[in-house]
Amino acid sequence: MKLNDKTYQLLKWVALVALPALSLFYQTIAPACGLPAEKPVTVVLTALSVLIGSLIGISTAEYYRQKEE
Repeated sequence: MKLNDKTYQLLKWVALVALPALSLFYQTIAPACGLPAEKPVTVVLTALSVLIGSLIGISTAEYYRQKEE
């Protein structure tokens, strides 16, 4: 799967910055604010970040493999 540069950069930012930051933010404020499901929410956000990062890695590897051919 090939991604255009704009999509790649956005997904990379989401996976490497936004989701981990959101996960930590929720984990930090949930107990103080009485928000529900602290652990399940942070686990899902972290797993989603890893999934997106893995898909980006696969796309990048495919791009460079095709570029070498």
